Amino acid sequence: MTDVLTKKQRSYCMSRIRASKTKPELKLRKIMKIMGFSYQPKIYGRPDFANKGEKIAVFIDGCFWHKCPIHYKSPKQNKTFWKRKIDLNVKRDIKTNKNLKKAGWKVIRIPEHNIKSL
Repeated sequence: MTDVLTKKQRSYCMSRIRASKTKPELKLRKIMKIMGFSYQPKIYGRPDFANKGEKIAVFIDGCFWHKCPIHYKSPKQNKTFWKRKIDLNVKRDIKTNKNLKKAGWKVIRIPEHNIKSL
């Protein structure tokens, strides 16, 4: 199957994907604030939400970007680039979890598809 968009159109679409203030994050923001969580950019790994007092870090993982075992589908185009990019994301997640746990933090990772069903 070939891409229905030109390379330029696909590049533009991919450039518009945000790293923060995503729909799943915004959906949880009010609930997390009530529970004592907030955005803490200075915490290692930059979790989407954190409770410094309880030392809990919460990450909202996009199914594509974090290779969800249920929903991830390998791109048809530019396979080498995307395989490397996604594999590096997964390795970074493992390293982040390990370092935060070593520092006494509890790490919670919520897949995007769990939030969409709320």
